Amino acid sequence: MARPELKNFRRIVVKVGSSLLIDSDAGEVRASWLAALAADLAKLHGEGRELLVVSSGSIALGRSRLKLPRGTLKLEESQAAAAVGQIALARIWSEVLGHHEIGAGQVLVTLQDTEERRRYLNARSTIAKLLEWRAVPVINENDTVATNEIRYGDNDRLAARVATMASADLLILLSDIDGLYDAPPGSNPDAKLVPIVESVTSEIEAMAGAAESELSRGGMHTKIEAAKIATTAGTHMLIASGKITHPLQAISDGGRCTWFLTPANPVTARKRWIAGSLEPKGTLTIDAGAVNALRAGKSLLPAGVIRVDGQFARGDAVVVRGPDTREVGRGLVAYDAEDAEKIKGRSSPDVMIILGTSGRAEMIHRDDLVIGPGGTFS
Repeated sequence: MARPELKNFRRIVVKVGSSLLIDSDAGEVRASWLAALAADLAKLHGEGRELLVVSSGSIALGRSRLKLPRGTLKLEESQAAAAVGQIALARIWSEVLGHHEIGAGQVLVTLQDTEERRRYLNARSTIAKLLEWRAVPVINENDTVATNEIRYGDNDRLAARVATMASADLLILLSDIDGLYDAPPGSNPDAKLVPIVESVTSEIEAMAGAAESELSRGGMHTKIEAAKIATTAGTHMLIASGKITHPLQAISDGGRCTWFLTPANPVTARKRWIAGSLEPKGTLTIDAGAVNALRAGKSLLPAGVIRVDGQFARGDAVVVRGPDTREVGRGLVAYDAEDAEKIKGRSSPDVMIILGTSGRAEMIHRDDLVIGPGGTFS
């Protein structure tokens, strides 16, 4: 299968690990390397790409700023170090991207933010607005409040979840190795790079190794897990070396890396998930005008809703039915059942008056809506 080209992707997530970003001896950011990476990002941004960065480094920076000794930190020490390091990390990214007149927005998440639908929708909406404003969301695991994530987590899988949440079509994992090898390259001189993985099979999983860096919490195993998450959701993924200067430019120039391919696309995969994997918690009945609007690719507005049934929370899946009770589609609702009942049939200005807040303009956004029947997606 032909190797994809970076220029063909619209929304790209780039994951940067601590071992690349931080000089472990000095305890400081590798400034020249980061400046080169920022230049690569700026070039892609200037070509019209939408970019997200998932960046590790808050704990490492925090322990440097606090002059903590080497060695394993207790959980509360890691959390406190992260609190200091997150400020430094956000400022560093803001400065290097600002040099290219690109705005940066910090988004702190945990794995739970990408799994629980209410929190998932909040994070997704924030990221979408930043991209609309042509800013670069810089996403970091919220280590100040995370518990299991600090002990067992990794930003490879977090990056994959962020990529699927943002409907990215490519995830780039910059690593201390230039891709997946058919055997551990450190111990086997005959190990060969695997340039393209069409499907993550048991043989591919068996090639994964362990982490070798003091600062890295992941290894090849977590990168394979990330590939499974990403490709299942319709996102291509690649692993490439971040040890070189201008690593993204090297990928564009055909440099060594491993591509993990997906046969789907993010929108189709996401809508299959909504249509087939989530149990509906309620029903919205809509008028004929709203039915026509949805079939024309529009979002569902409160004004088009004539009946609300069920007990659901924001982010839950609901069935959408027309006035003849036939199912029109399914989607993730932006309001709790109680609020949906209050604002059904009302215009957007009325919604603000009734709820005391502007809230969401849509009852169900078109990106969170699947129009049937028979698994047909729109």
